[in-house]
Amino acid sequence: MSDNVQQERIEQFRKMAADDPGNELGHLSLGRELLKAGQASEAAESFRRTLEINDRFSKAYELLGDALVAMDKPDDAATVLKRGVVVAAERGDRMPREAMEKKLTEMGQEVPDVSEVRKVEVGEGQVLDARTGEPGPRLPRQPMKGPLGEVIFANVSATTWREWIGMGTKVINELRLPMTDPRARQTYDDHMIDFLNIRELYEEAKAKG
Repeated sequence: MSDNVQQERIEQFRKMAADDPGNELGHLSLGRELLKAGQASEAAESFRRTLEINDRFSKAYELLGDALVAMDKPDDAATVLKRGVVVAAERGDRMPREAMEKKLTEMGQEVPDVSEVRKVEVGEGQVLDARTGEPGPRLPRQPMKGPLGEVIFANVSATTWREWIGMGTKVINELRLPMTDPRARQTYDDHMIDFLNIRELYEEAKAKG
């Protein structure tokens, strides 16, 4: 990605976060782009804001830990990652939990024991929702074809999907996305994947082919 394109994305997400300050997705997306651009301190502030809005967003703990490591604050990073491991375990977010456990081990830090964390019971006709960490009603069908549709169907409740439809409209309007443009469509999909908290699950599904 060129510097100009990256800066354009940062400004898009900065505007989104400013226009809708209570939207954790805007802050997370801004933080992710800032971290990619090497602006770790500002990225950390965006991730902290994400967690102020939603302290159950396990991916935000992982990214905040990365930002703090980049800022040469390993003790602060370890504290954040340990909390993130517990939250991820409580929510059933396997991949972020494993990623944070690996980071802690590489840092020489003790990994929290989450063996006694409650196991969520998922009933018939339900899925363990990747966004909320709680059971919810299953979608009647895949919302789209391909691996992304399969991941959404298996891990996103109908309730959360309806929330995304409303949020997706805001993303299109606030970022002024022309949906006939493949780049705009990719931006939309990136926001959807982050909102639904399925990025790692989707990447795993694509890797399996």
